[in-house]
Amino acid sequence: MRPPVHGLELDPETRCAHWRGPLDIIALKMRCCGRYYACHACHDALENHPVRVWPKAEWDQTAVLCGACGHELSVHAYLASGSRCPACEAAFNPGCRNHHHLYFEPE
Repeated sequence: MRPPVHGLELDPETRCAHWRGPLDIIALKMRCCGRYYACHACHDALENHPVRVWPKAEWDQTAVLCGACGHELSVHAYLASGSRCPACEAAFNPGCRNHHHLYFEPE
């Protein structure tokens, strides 16, 4: 069963009010609360606590959801994915790498 995704103005593939491009189809499980959000801005709008990034020691945990097929990826698998879902081959936005520091401890 696909986990719920939270956010503002979500579409069925997890695009939100902040990110609506055709490749913006991932949701991220927030380390602080364990809930999937479309983006950090959605989390900040709907929660009353700050985002906590995933420490490297926990990068084997599932923390990324493909909005196309619902496949969950570990942080390691997501970072190694080449911006494609390993389950359905849907393309992810390669520009998301510019925001990794908001979700994952820097390498």
